[in-house]
Amino acid sequence: MYQKKYEELKFTDDFMFCKILMGNKDICKEIIELLLGVKVKNIVYLEEQKPIEITSDGKGIRLDVYLEDGNTVYDLEMQTTISKDIAKRSRYYQGMIDLNLISRGAAYSELKESYIVFICLEDLFKKNRSLYTFSNICLEDNELILEDGTTRVFVNASGSRDGLTSAQIAFLDYVSGKEPTDELTTKLSMEVKRARDKEEWRNEYMTLLQRDREKYEEGKVEGRAEGRAEGKAEGKAEALIALVTDGLLDIDIAAKRLNKSPEELLEIINNNRK
Repeated sequence: MYQKKYEELKFTDDFMFCKILMGNKDICKEIIELLLGVKVKNIVYLEEQKPIEITSDGKGIRLDVYLEDGNTVYDLEMQTTISKDIAKRSRYYQGMIDLNLISRGAAYSELKESYIVFICLEDLFKKNRSLYTFSNICLEDNELILEDGTTRVFVNASGSRDGLTSAQIAFLDYVSGKEPTDELTTKLSMEVKRARDKEEWRNEYMTLLQRDREKYEEGKVEGRAEGRAEGKAEGKAEALIALVTDGLLDIDIAAKRLNKSPEELLEIINNNRK
């Protein structure tokens, strides 16, 4: 089971992505404004991989970077692999975010405006656009907007740069693996370098890797001891689920290795939290 060394982590790796944005409100604010074209006044709530568990059976989701700005909430997700189920996952996330807001005592009329942003390295829709922004409109009259306050954005780092600002191009190029070329990407590059020197984060990452490696090995041993193929499969599944839960492996990659859809794997993860 291949696991990245800490010094190999990039900004696009989930652990690094969450740590950097969680600890740098200014950078997080700048990225939101860059991608959405909105003005963020002040980030008043910021939590790394925010868990939302509001149902009676304990099912929920874990968001990468979730923050609030007054009457608006933002969820930023890093997506290094593409699955056809991402769109439906964004729908699920939207529903859970809304239910979380309602559970905190808000009336429907007080639901905050929300943006869910998936930063993808590949093109989900195969239209060669760099930005895909979705809001609810009337099919019979495209000028009629539902105005329910929800927006979902899928960023494609591999798309055409036509119509983008120089800052957007620099960010997408950096996410794609190129060298930093402007102030924001230079700051991100410096933050990654600083993060690699943080022993606390390194130890946290290594602890997570070790725990997941032990689970993986335990599963292999149990499978051999029982002489059952399903024993090995269960051990592999437990290890991959642990990697996803710890933010060390993308759910789409884990699902593919288990021959399941991301939604099926998410359901398994949620059931394990009961």
